[in-house]
Amino acid sequence: MSGSLPGLQENAAVAAETFCQRYVQPPKRRRRLAGAHTQCNTAPAHRSRSMPAKFYRPRDHEASPLFQVVREHFTEFEGVYPERYQKAYGYWRPVIRASIDKFLKCGDLKEGFARVRCPDCGKELFLAYSCRQRGACPSCDQKRSLMLALRLNAQVFEAVPHRQWVFTIPRRLRVYFRYDRSLLGKLCQAAYGTVCDTFGLEADGAKGVPALVLTPQTQGDLLNWHPHVHGVVAEGLFSASGEFMHIPDIFTQRAVEFWQERVFALLLDTHKIDENTVGSMKGWRHSGFSVDTSVRIEGGDQAGMSRLVGYISRSPLSLARMVARTADGKIVYRASHPQCLAACAAPARTLGSPSQASRR
Repeated sequence: MSGSLPGLQENAAVAAETFCQRYVQPPKRRRRLAGAHTQCNTAPAHRSRSMPAKFYRPRDHEASPLFQVVREHFTEFEGVYPERYQKAYGYWRPVIRASIDKFLKCGDLKEGFARVRCPDCGKELFLAYSCRQRGACPSCDQKRSLMLALRLNAQVFEAVPHRQWVFTIPRRLRVYFRYDRSLLGKLCQAAYGTVCDTFGLEADGAKGVPALVLTPQTQGDLLNWHPHVHGVVAEGLFSASGEFMHIPDIFTQRAVEFWQERVFALLLDTHKIDENTVGSMKGWRHSGFSVDTSVRIEGGDQAGMSRLVGYISRSPLSLARMVARTADGKIVYRASHPQCLAACAAPARTLGSPSQASRR
């Protein structure tokens, strides 16, 4: 290979830009071609002429408000974080910068791509590499969520009724999980123990183990700090021989009590709280602990299970709810429920309409 390194880099950049213009923004007349780039000419003869040919159109990563705000303001945010935000949100983790750098390259053909060719018709397309970041890129999180749902349906879930269990804790205790993220894994262990204790009351002496998938989440509806646990739990126990023992009803109040005791024990063992704090909180009229099991999926409903898995493993950010970007760099982020604003909004925040919140 001959030529200087700068010259080779310039040629590669020009070639990549040509590919982008050709395949990301094709001329309108090319969109009417029958099956350009994705539709083989060897399509079945019974296909109706009225059916439009599909055209592969990659997502426009740079058009999203999230990408624009991150690209324009993240460096400044990183610089002022220790002074303005570290006391409230914890120290700056190095993984944040690395994740954002990869996010800004996600879906960009100039950063690398795979060349895909149909062996039958010879049509080709260029598929940009994704960043595969968890919690930073909504697109990659959505793909990961879909793949997880497919794998769990195919390899893990049995065709028995399941319920979604949601474990929440009081605001008084949430701060400890912000500054010590290792507690999130132990919170999932406490949720598993709660399920075991609850089903143990209903099993009538029968021996078995619960089957469940748990995932921690740290965000509320408006991206406020809200550590909690979601679980997909089989509605019963499995014996050592694999036989399923259906337990349709549970004592929910006892589940809340088990959950409360296990969370208190976790924070006492890690020296986050003391016995005086526990005694004071047990005297509250409303404890702040909850276990919700209202969502139920019938056995064999794979579509319902896929939706549930997608929900519990969803990205913290939703591009669909970023409805606008203001001139001063704010994002108008729509809440799923208008009544959540009173609970999630801090006094210093500027709120929009009852179903919107302006977030930087």
